[in-house]
Amino acid sequence: MSAFNIILNGALIIKTQGSNEQNKDWEASIKLFFTRPVITMLFFGFSAGIPLLLIFSSLSLWLGEAGVERSTVTYFSWAALAYSFKFLWAPLIDRIPLPGLTRYLGRRRAWLLISQLAIFSSVVLIALVNPAQEDALKFMALAVVMLGFSAATQDIVIDAFRIESAGKEFQALMSSTYIAGYRIGMITSGAGALIVASYLGSSVAAYNYDAWRMTYFVMASTMLVGIATTLLAKEPENTTDLSSNYTSLQYLKFLSIFVMGVMVFVLTYILSADLVAGLKGILTAYTSNSPLSNLTIEGIRLAVGFTLVIGFVKLMALTPLYERALVNEAYVVPVVDFFQRYGLRLALLLLVFVGFYRISDIVLGVISIIFFQDLGFTKTEIASVVKTFGLLMTILGGFVGGVLTIRFGVIRMLYIGAFLTVATNLLFLLLAQAGHNMPLLYLVISADNLSAGLASAAFIAFLSRLTNISFTAVQYAIFSSLMTLLPKMIGGYSGSMVDNLGYSNFFLLASLMGVPVLFLIYFIQRHAAFKR
Repeated sequence: MSAFNIILNGALIIKTQGSNEQNKDWEASIKLFFTRPVITMLFFGFSAGIPLLLIFSSLSLWLGEAGVERSTVTYFSWAALAYSFKFLWAPLIDRIPLPGLTRYLGRRRAWLLISQLAIFSSVVLIALVNPAQEDALKFMALAVVMLGFSAATQDIVIDAFRIESAGKEFQALMSSTYIAGYRIGMITSGAGALIVASYLGSSVAAYNYDAWRMTYFVMASTMLVGIATTLLAKEPENTTDLSSNYTSLQYLKFLSIFVMGVMVFVLTYILSADLVAGLKGILTAYTSNSPLSNLTIEGIRLAVGFTLVIGFVKLMALTPLYERALVNEAYVVPVVDFFQRYGLRLALLLLVFVGFYRISDIVLGVISIIFFQDLGFTKTEIASVVKTFGLLMTILGGFVGGVLTIRFGVIRMLYIGAFLTVATNLLFLLLAQAGHNMPLLYLVISADNLSAGLASAAFIAFLSRLTNISFTAVQYAIFSSLMTLLPKMIGGYSGSMVDNLGYSNFFLLASLMGVPVLFLIYFIQRHAAFKR
């Protein structure tokens, strides 16, 4: 069967599908946005949106003004890989109670408060480092990694809070409101940061560390919104009190093994630095392709690191520190539940789909801010068009996606979102050819962000549908981690890829990465579990 026929048949199948949700009155669907759980997600979304651009674009511009090389700037995006590995500590967040706080605030809100305070502290630490100074990037990298870890922890808890606060029929609305808040947070830490830094006197021609330091102090203060929401929100009802199943000593043992496992992984990376650098040079000389060589060696390095951690945990299983029942309930049972509910073949197909759905958007997004800067757009233009206008389009796309998902179903909207992502990313080719062209920039940003908001609303609702309410934090953390792992690893090399391919070829490649997603959706919707 040809590719065209597969996609066409998939569209014809979903056209005939119907459900009671799709027949709801438009007005009733829109009114649901004003319920308390949905509004709460707006403010939590804002809190979750603040850290991301402080790791990505705003930090990229800061480093660029400080004279840091482009390839080094994009490497900093790897700090956000904490989002891709958050499933590793999600069981700890799900299980371990915080002394005093858990009893007072509840299981979810206690961890939310801790993670938000950690984000606040991390942003302050970043502000205290001047990247233009010698060896300062090492200290900034540590602070950025801390920010990524704290922000990913906050995401774990917010995702669990959202799924536990309302039924699956409300998840599309919850996710679209969350996206709206998330994008408002991104406007604040993206456009807001650029405007503040420019106002205080920093530019490419005249770098001013004091301006960026004050900017990041201001960004840290915006986390007070999330902290206030956590203190005022109502803890979601959950019939399972996991924190009372084990003693404090058992939880401490559980935590100690995790911390030691992290240390093994970090030491693996530190001790292998010289060897990896040499292997990259050898492979680059052989292939004449630096980005591919770097990606290959780093992939092997990552696999070796995880293998050593697994070996370490197996050794620890022979010691009294290892609480077998607790580890089994925290890590094994949620995974087994997913495979039992969907079967091996469908479960693997779903995991592949989750890992590829956003690959085109994320890989392109890492380099986009540098692309705009290279085309000659000023910081003010980027702030007003890309950061403010663009994110407003994403919010609109999220609301439209939430309502349309209720009316027409998740699968159909996944199809539309995947197709629009590929199509709109190709528009960057036109901008690369046109250069500094404001009307075209508005067109590209409008199309790209509207499609991204629509696709994200449908995708988050789909992930929520896959999650068992008994294992919300762990299972959703696995899904959302898998969603960003491969794209962010590739995105870290986007600067090197552009250096070798040029912007036009890179954008074409990034768009083509999204084509296989259409086929994956077709095979998923053939199964009975996803025909409605």
